[in-house]
Amino acid sequence: MAIIGCLGEVVFEVSSRTVETIDNVKWGGSARYATHQRHGMNALTEFTGLDPDTMSFEITLSAYLGVDPIAEVVKIWNYERNGIAVPLVIGDKGYGKYRWSVLSHEMTMQTFDIHGNVTSAKVTISLQEYLRG
Repeated sequence: MAIIGCLGEVVFEVSSRTVETIDNVKWGGSARYATHQRHGMNALTEFTGLDPDTMSFEITLSAYLGVDPIAEVVKIWNYERNGIAVPLVIGDKGYGKYRWSVLSHEMTMQTFDIHGNVTSAKVTISLQEYLRG
């Protein structure tokens, strides 16, 4: 089994029994500046700090590859709805200065079984860095 990483208890892995992969990872940050207007002169800009980093990625979930798509989305949903900040690890690196909050998720349901249960889905997750005060 090769564990690629995790978001809290959502484990990204590849093995002979399970495939739960992460894709299209985007990590960004931004700085804040204030602009001070001055009479008869150019405006003065001042660096005022950093905004929390953001990260987004997709997870492929498939019952045919050993994963229960709904069970995994419920974990993500619980982090989002309960404001639970979780660590994010990809490879052997922990990302961010502390943890991440799930801002949103979007599940694209791709296939269903004969009873209408989701058997495969792609989930897009948006995170914001959560720092200790």
